[in-house]
Amino acid sequence: MERVGKPNPLATPAVVDSVDSVDAVAVAPAPHRRTAFLVVAAAVFVSNLDLFIVNVALPAMQQYFHGSDLTTLSWVLNGYAIVFAALLVAAGRLADRVGHRTVFLAGLAVFTAASALCALAPGVGWLIGARLVQAAGAAALIPTSLALLLDATPPARRPGAIRAWASIGGIAAGLGPVLGGLLVEADWRWVFLVNVPVGVAALVAGARVLPRLRSGESGPLPDLFGAALLTAAIAALAVALVKGDAWGWGSVRVLGGLLASVLLTGAFLRRSAHHPAPVVELPLLKVPSFAAANTAALLFTVAFAGMLLTSVLWCQDAWGYSALRTGLAIAPGPLLVPPVALGSAALVRRLGPGRLAALGTLLFAAGVGWWAAAIGVRPDYATELLPGMLLTGLGVGLVLPTLIGAAAASLPPSRFATGSAVTTMARQIGAVIGVALMVSLIGTPHGPQAALAGFRRGWTAVIASVLLAGAASLALAAAQRRATADAVPDPNPRVRV
Repeated sequence: MERVGKPNPLATPAVVDSVDSVDAVAVAPAPHRRTAFLVVAAAVFVSNLDLFIVNVALPAMQQYFHGSDLTTLSWVLNGYAIVFAALLVAAGRLADRVGHRTVFLAGLAVFTAASALCALAPGVGWLIGARLVQAAGAAALIPTSLALLLDATPPARRPGAIRAWASIGGIAAGLGPVLGGLLVEADWRWVFLVNVPVGVAALVAGARVLPRLRSGESGPLPDLFGAALLTAAIAALAVALVKGDAWGWGSVRVLGGLLASVLLTGAFLRRSAHHPAPVVELPLLKVPSFAAANTAALLFTVAFAGMLLTSVLWCQDAWGYSALRTGLAIAPGPLLVPPVALGSAALVRRLGPGRLAALGTLLFAAGVGWWAAAIGVRPDYATELLPGMLLTGLGVGLVLPTLIGAAAASLPPSRFATGSAVTTMARQIGAVIGVALMVSLIGTPHGPQAALAGFRRGWTAVIASVLLAGAASLALAAAQRRATADAVPDPNPRVRV
């Protein structure tokens, strides 16, 4: 019997043909799959590790570059995230067109070379510029990494492959703070140099073992002007948020930045609707479960980025911890992420992705709420910081892999690279907003009590964002229930009123 349901906005003839061609390609033999996974894992690991160790290194950079403040140094994080977010989808579309392997290796080469440039930076301007180049490389390798993994994996094993891919970020998160602390004890430049040998080794191995599959698409190149519009829109929003406290939230400059962000976003969406090769295929956003999963991922990453930055700054600036001690203090939460992510598959099947992600957001909110209520200016790690770290780690392990998997499962194989790029783009936009909000809400406090008040404002904003992510996760659950009901024919149509 033919199943009748709502039309799939992605089911154009071109897409259907591409899906058939992708599914018909024989996957690599098991030994090559394992080697390809190791190459992909190494590249994804260093790109994720870079985020966590750079957070830990920010105070050391501030001491090295005399006269730089947190507002300026925040662009070491946000400049990276903005370019990363803006180029992700363009890189994913390019990979769908010219080949995942080609774009992955090119991105890895750029990322590795830019890491060396970051380590050589003589000033903050150089460092930020090199981070922008590094972000361009990461934007090419991240979406293609998942696509390559799925290219090399039989369809029945793809859900497990997605969770394994997502858990790599959790492993990097767990090791990142401690490794970052160790490296910063030697010199902050080592947080970038560590990427170089791993990147070179992955390049050499990847050129030999990564699958060579025929591209499923042809036609015009991705819309680079659209990517520029998106970059400008995110940057305008970040400037307005970072400078909100200094310029005044009602000032012409802040309101002008927010208005510019809205107008640029509108121009970007309009261009995406009419360009033959848009940065974002708007029909993707018409898939309800994909849209809900990405909304939840964006909101959750606002909270996650804010949590990570505030915990690092609180340990080093308020409690006077060293970089290494800060890394050790933060590590218990991230170390929970991989086992929780890998062990939650049964819960996903039992509760569904939406409800499980909503549960994770509640745990995360409880952890940050613990800090807001319990932390004081005198260090008491075991009773004040550690419980919140454990709760947030549990939350991240339940939420992020689940949302990434739900988003990927909503799309046909021909859109693996593009779709995973949209999801990662949403998360990076969330990271920009989270960092910018925390910089603005924390400000430059004078005295321990003022600092505590600023951090509590930040933690309150984190809780609000993660609760909104929980609401979006419940919307995902509802969308998946509707999709299941539409896909299954009514066994007793005569009963229907």
